[in-house]
Amino acid sequence: MEKQVAQMKREIGKINRLLAERAEDAAEEAEGWLIGASDRASRATQALRNQAQSVSETVRTNPGTMSSAMLFGGMIGFLIGCLVSQTNSDSQRHWY
Repeated sequence: MEKQVAQMKREIGKINRLLAERAEDAAEEAEGWLIGASDRASRATQALRNQAQSVSETVRTNPGTMSSAMLFGGMIGFLIGCLVSQTNSDSQRHWY
């Protein structure tokens, strides 16, 4: 009986070491994923910051271009709205 208990203790020790090794491997793998995701997010943030700075510099140096683009976009939106309302004019008009 004592031999069986000693053998079981050795087996439990082996299982504990194996579990500890696997947990360490999983932690290292998760840390690698986290570092990779952090690096990608950092690069994406930097790229967005650079693009935003580029756009703001362009607007600052060419304010007329920006206002013309906004005006043009507004006119296109207005024309699309008019076209959509004309296609719906065949149905009865209601206030709701």
